[in-house]
Amino acid sequence: MKILLHTCCAPCATYVVRTLREEGYEPVLYFFNPNIHPFSEFLLREEAVKIFAEKEKLEAIYEGYGLRQFLREVVFQEDKRCPICYFIRLKGTANYAKEHGFPIFTTTLLLSPYQNQELIRKIGEELEKETGVKFLYRDFRPGYYESIRLSKELGLYRQKYCGCIYSEEEALRQRMERKKRR
Repeated sequence: MKILLHTCCAPCATYVVRTLREEGYEPVLYFFNPNIHPFSEFLLREEAVKIFAEKEKLEAIYEGYGLRQFLREVVFQEDKRCPICYFIRLKGTANYAKEHGFPIFTTTLLLSPYQNQELIRKIGEELEKETGVKFLYRDFRPGYYESIRLSKELGLYRQKYCGCIYSEEEALRQRMERKKRR
């Protein structure tokens, strides 16, 4: 059965694709990430997904750069940006799935120990009710370190922050703090 897989990045897709295939699904990658900043980072991540899709013989769909939409949604709500971002990406995925006849969707965000699993699950289930497209919840987190190994093995670009301008700032500040402590 085909499943539309919201793909935040190629490294996270490695383990999730393998697991879904083992469960009998045929994943179709859906690269929809309007949160990613700057544009050069978006292009690096998109290219990594293309390389992964080619290596694994996966169908992949690429939505364009949509930073303006993301920024319009989070402006003056920066502390609530993650729930907004999850909603934007999952709603886009669910709508695409509905419009193109996919019976089920899920997301690679469920792999990361840094993401809010329960909130992602709640949003996915709400969108399932709204669109009629089943949301597949799986806790893929046990495969997080395996995904890192697989992405290195495949030579895939691995990003250093979640994606948005705010997470980039946080990651840079943390790296600067670690350097100061050395």
